[in-house]
Amino acid sequence: MRNRLKKMSMFLGFFTLPALLSMAALAAGRPQSSEPTYLYKTTFVRAAPGKLLDLIALYKSRMAMNDASGDERPLWWRHTQGDQWDLMLLLPMGSYTEYYSKDRVSRRKKAAASSLTEGEFGRKLNAFSAWREDVFVLGPSLETVKKAFADTSYYHIEICIALPGKQEELFKEREMENSYQVATGRPETMIFVRDQGASWDLFTLGCYRDLKHWASSADISEEKRNLAARQAGFNNPDEIGPYLRTLIDMHRDTMGVAIK
Repeated sequence: MRNRLKKMSMFLGFFTLPALLSMAALAAGRPQSSEPTYLYKTTFVRAAPGKLLDLIALYKSRMAMNDASGDERPLWWRHTQGDQWDLMLLLPMGSYTEYYSKDRVSRRKKAAASSLTEGEFGRKLNAFSAWREDVFVLGPSLETVKKAFADTSYYHIEICIALPGKQEELFKEREMENSYQVATGRPETMIFVRDQGASWDLFTLGCYRDLKHWASSADISEEKRNLAARQAGFNNPDEIGPYLRTLIDMHRDTMGVAIK
């Protein structure tokens, strides 16, 4: 009996918050973009003074190595206002096993031979950046994320640290806001859940055509917004922000544009 309980504990230990949320999403028949199943490495970078364009050029030069190794290029954008960082890069990984397989690592090393080595890239990155932060997240499928990034030029990210024990409720609140978004004719935001790295529990990323597209909620009637809020599980639209704040310890908003 004791051995059986021990095995059960070990089995349950494999299920992290993202895995549990994914199973819940599948059971509830939620939209594909709500299911945290695909692994990404998220990097936030603040440029050293006067080095932003050098930093962008350095990352652009790295894209050729991604192509040569068979890796996906990172999806990225540039901050215009909000948090302290200048660039966000979302590197598609799939899974740890897949990304760090011997074959993939070998192809990466071979591709680096005709480009900057890891050491050279690291030294330049240190010279061009003043601060960096990485967080590995599980998010929507790569197909969903690529589709959202295609032909968009304006981005809005909300990054949250949940209050203790509120991670799952925060995820549900983000889904409720997505339902409200869709019901009011706005794009659904993508939800990314922390697996390891920086302290953020999750972030949502919205991709828009331009600033006007992001701000389009101002054109929606009060009646339609009230109906959409009730259908999403809120009493009214004015309740959305205050409810979110009952679940979070820290919250950051950042807006930005595509990098040409």
